[in-house]
Amino acid sequence: MTEQICVGAISGSYGVRGEVRLKSFCAMPEDIEDYSPLSTEDGSQTYTITLVRAIKNGFTARIGGIETKEQADALKGVRLFAPRERLPNLPDDEYYHTDLMGLEVYDTGGTLLGSVKSVQNHGASDLLEIAIPAESKTVLLPFTLAAVPTVDLASGRIIADPPDGVF
Repeated sequence: MTEQICVGAISGSYGVRGEVRLKSFCAMPEDIEDYSPLSTEDGSQTYTITLVRAIKNGFTARIGGIETKEQADALKGVRLFAPRERLPNLPDDEYYHTDLMGLEVYDTGGTLLGSVKSVQNHGASDLLEIAIPAESKTVLLPFTLAAVPTVDLASGRIIADPPDGVF
């Protein structure tokens, strides 16, 4: 099975004619329409997406076969995936979040700090949530060139130079 990349999510219905609120996780948000049809993570459902207009925090969209508010409501929370081969290749300094998940994070002296649990963005820039080994806590590391000078996907590791006090 080809690798799937999460490109968006349905956040609920919009209006009474079966339109949905759609969040796009694409660098150019409107590009989500270009990757249609999109599917659920397991591929069991496929959706044809047509953007209608931009709204706060996303778009309104039509989904093939969805005609009523109730049908649209039933899709709330569905995450939408596209096959990796349908997505553009990224420049050397950009990464799909899924490629960062699970990478081990080392400091500039070679000490293991943890592994990437998730990638978050609360408006300013991306943050790597790092799971600390043998602990239940996590740490948020700014995903900037200063704090993360090296991402080596081939060897599955990140070299970090975290700001003082993060770890």
